[in-house]
Amino acid sequence: MDKKIRSKKSLSRRIAIELAALMVIMAVVVAIISYFAIESTYMRLYNEKARDIVASLAGQIDGDKIMKYVETKETDEYYDQLQLKFNQYKTDFSGIQYLYLFYPESDRFIYVLEAVKEGDNIEDINSLGDDFEYGPTEYKYLVPDVEGKRASTALILGADVGYGRTLSAWAPVLDSAGNIVGMVEADCILEDLSAVARGHSISIVGALVLCMICVLLLVLVILRRNVTKPIGKLTGLVDAYTHGELKEEKFRYDDEMQWLANSFSDMTRRIEQYIAEVAQVTAEKERIGAELSIATQIQADMLPRIFPAFPERDDLDIYATMDPAKEVGGDFYDFFLIDKDHIGLVMADVSGKGVPAALFMVIAKTLIKNRALLGESPAKILENVNSQLCDGNEAELFVTVWLAVIDLTTGKGVAANAGHEHPVIRRKDGKYELVIYRHSPAVATMDGVRFREHEFELAPGDSLFVYTDGVPEATNAYDELFGSDRMVDALNENPDAAPDELLVTVRRRIDEFVGDAPQFDDITMLGFVYRGKEKRAEELTLDATVENLDNVLAFVDKNLEKLDCSPKTQMQIDVAVEELFVNIAHYAYGDATGKATIRFEKTDDPLSASITFIDSGTPYDPLKKADPDVTLSAEERQIGGLGIYMVKKSMDDVKYEYADGKNILTITKKL
Repeated sequence: MDKKIRSKKSLSRRIAIELAALMVIMAVVVAIISYFAIESTYMRLYNEKARDIVASLAGQIDGDKIMKYVETKETDEYYDQLQLKFNQYKTDFSGIQYLYLFYPESDRFIYVLEAVKEGDNIEDINSLGDDFEYGPTEYKYLVPDVEGKRASTALILGADVGYGRTLSAWAPVLDSAGNIVGMVEADCILEDLSAVARGHSISIVGALVLCMICVLLLVLVILRRNVTKPIGKLTGLVDAYTHGELKEEKFRYDDEMQWLANSFSDMTRRIEQYIAEVAQVTAEKERIGAELSIATQIQADMLPRIFPAFPERDDLDIYATMDPAKEVGGDFYDFFLIDKDHIGLVMADVSGKGVPAALFMVIAKTLIKNRALLGESPAKILENVNSQLCDGNEAELFVTVWLAVIDLTTGKGVAANAGHEHPVIRRKDGKYELVIYRHSPAVATMDGVRFREHEFELAPGDSLFVYTDGVPEATNAYDELFGSDRMVDALNENPDAAPDELLVTVRRRIDEFVGDAPQFDDITMLGFVYRGKEKRAEELTLDATVENLDNVLAFVDKNLEKLDCSPKTQMQIDVAVEELFVNIAHYAYGDATGKATIRFEKTDDPLSASITFIDSGTPYDPLKKADPDVTLSAEERQIGGLGIYMVKKSMDDVKYEYADGKNILTITKKL
């Protein structure tokens, strides 16, 4: 460290400044305390002096003569002697500013005489007969003492009425009959007392400051010898160590400083050894961390994580996530097409955590998928995988598995549950519910286990949700479990959501519940929606007779109502259907009776209804017949052909073909 900077921040300098500041504060405090203590003492002494003076004077006054002076306002030789005595008292006793004799009345007092000493301003001296009204102090103290014919006993502090606050004392003058005829009063100005107290305080503080300066210098010398100088040596040791030097330091005394220096030298040697060990451990940890990172990436790459998984298919939607509690986890999911019509779904959880569970997971996942692609049933798959995993399983790991194979053409599925969590299913337009049934043992617990399987069926729009125990067993800071009920509630917040949105909602609810508590288990989820192949066409087969016309029209109208067809369009279609079906009934089979099939199909972009008439009668293409000339009168037109003409005009498209010995006529109307 730079010496100039070090000197500015030195311990000695800081201690000196802080001690000086402390002493200044102490001096101020002592000055204040001493001032008030001295002032209080002087007030008490002056009060006692004033009481003694007024008592002495009051005892020497002839009370029988006082009333004559008050009434006549005339003086005599006794009055003059009394004046001289008052003057002498005021001169002899310093601190008394005013000394006077007055006659008290109920609301005022009348001056009899006032003492004068050298230096007093004669204009400020009151004369015989001057009178003044009582103030608050007189009403509070003087009047009660006059009525009680007693001298003052309290420490009486008067208000400032123009010549400063006063300390007063008085004593009564009685006549021979015992009546009060006067009061002798002495007033001390508090400003004078304060000045005396300040002078004494300054003297005390000056002496104290001088002593403190001497003590401060002595303390600094002692601190320098015993503290700051040894600390400076220790600092030198630290600086030397920071520059790569290790050295010993000897002190004047074998005390704590020497012990600290020895400890520091030992510590530096241990630090050097520790740094070397840490460098070695860090390098090893970085190597392990790099390998774990690669392992994490490999594990993630083994799980299908490109979504949408099957963008070319519209009969399913699937999404899955896996969040390991450590760098690698034991949970895994999988989904794969066994063939174009069958999909396999897997959700599994290996016992244990970390690298051993991840290795076991890789083996289990590979075996399950390979067996499934061979076309085995879920129970058979688990049976074979269990046998392979039990062979050489010295770590005694096991894996819980939910495995299902679903036929995407029919929605029928077969599932096997080996000790795994209950799946959750939602029927179209319904809510998610747990499917609870008896499970088989987990895979790899023992050889020779037989696994049960059960069948289920999904209708288009139904959904599945499968997961590992990390979801319901997520724990908050109060050791409460998230639980299956909260999980199902989270799923039902928006049951129509796509699988990716659904899983995000569940994970958000888990995070909100857990809060800042650490994740102890892997959290893995999979959502699957079965859309199936939408049935876009319906058929009706019946005898081609006129009596069945109402059945045909009811069949067509029912399907048109599903598409919210307008009444006008429905009427046009009904007229066309009636014309075509009646023609088949009359002419397709001659005198015999045959079958007719009416197929109703919806098409999109634009929304249209296509109705196909199929019969096995005499081949006949009504579209080849020339359209009638509607400009001619009814008598001039040829008979027949008008119904087909109306069908062609009212429909958006009319097609005919003859295939496999059948007449096939299709009409299409935009809705």
